[in-house]
Amino acid sequence: MRFWVVASVAACVSFPAFAEGNLPHGHTHSREEIDESHGPLLLQATYTGEVMSNVSGGIRRGSRYLDNLDIVAEADLEAIAGWKGASVHLYGLYNNGKSFSELAGDAQTASNIETGVQAFRLYEAWIEQAFTGGSLKLGLYDLNSEFDSLEASGLFVSSPHGIGTDFAQTGENGPSIFPSTSLAARIAIEPAEGWVVRAAVLDGVPGNPDRPKRTAMKLGGGDGALLVAEIEAPLPRGRLLFGGWRYTARFDDHAGTSGRGNDGLYVRGETTLFEETDDAAQGLAAFARLGIADGRFNTFGKFASAGLNYTGPFRGRDEDQLGLAVAAAFTSDAYKRAVPASNNEVAFELTYRAPVASWLSLQPSAHYIINPGADPTVRNALAFGLRAEISFNILG
Repeated sequence: MRFWVVASVAACVSFPAFAEGNLPHGHTHSREEIDESHGPLLLQATYTGEVMSNVSGGIRRGSRYLDNLDIVAEADLEAIAGWKGASVHLYGLYNNGKSFSELAGDAQTASNIETGVQAFRLYEAWIEQAFTGGSLKLGLYDLNSEFDSLEASGLFVSSPHGIGTDFAQTGENGPSIFPSTSLAARIAIEPAEGWVVRAAVLDGVPGNPDRPKRTAMKLGGGDGALLVAEIEAPLPRGRLLFGGWRYTARFDDHAGTSGRGNDGLYVRGETTLFEETDDAAQGLAAFARLGIADGRFNTFGKFASAGLNYTGPFRGRDEDQLGLAVAAAFTSDAYKRAVPASNNEVAFELTYRAPVASWLSLQPSAHYIINPGADPTVRNALAFGLRAEISFNILG
């Protein structure tokens, strides 16, 4: 497979690895996450290659190779130029555009690096100003880097465990998430330890739906705005998220008219169920999410997900992770009146992530999808995947 060729080449070059973890678009790359030992400048890259095979059901059997290249640069402007509390973040993104969902027929997308369009684009470009008790960000921004995001669910390769399907499905070109983002202003305030209040105003149409390969940044033209707010509350061994969102523009509905009020709510949480006695970083974590979206405008009116994630499941494999998760999206009544559809799509994922070198991790996964695409003509799908992730520092 092609990612083995990439891995072999990388093995011949000595790259200092950056932090073990998931893709940058699954985690926040804000200023406070930069390890001070790296200095004020940081340039990192991650290449991910994945083979996904639909072996039964779905639209048709077959395999696809998907890939994703993330290049992230960050600079501490206080250290470089004396601008107190300021930092800048640039993020480039490449994908080969292959689609596995055209085989499985799923709506929730079994691979979170699928884009459907081959492109290299500027994904994020923002400046952050920190102040006492909070910060402000301005620029091209992925809202899922901070909103509707948990650590425990970041293990999984299926898209609905990054951001809920109820939210991800919305908008003319999706909300401002992978792979297309929009201009935004985000404020975050920490009123007490463990508490965070976030709010953002974003352009309502990320990118250019007519030219999806381009990075487009424009305001106006009837795009409207996307308003998002979230409260993060601490738990004794985890955290809770309460969020809401609303578009200001008008949308066509399933009844053939148009209107306003495309909005929704979600609640999400994660907790550590137990820790191993000799290492608190190892143990079992659980997460769950519930969300609703206005069924007049959206295919799915309700969403629920849950999962378990065990770090260090076997002796001598302290950084390995084993996980099982399920995501269920429920079709809205308005959609079912307009289109013959099943009541839901339910996707199960079993996965195991193993760092095999400081720069390389391998992650096999198994997927069973019930009612793919909520299309009653498509059979339940069984799929398997193998992902390789190569991470290295270029500077820092």
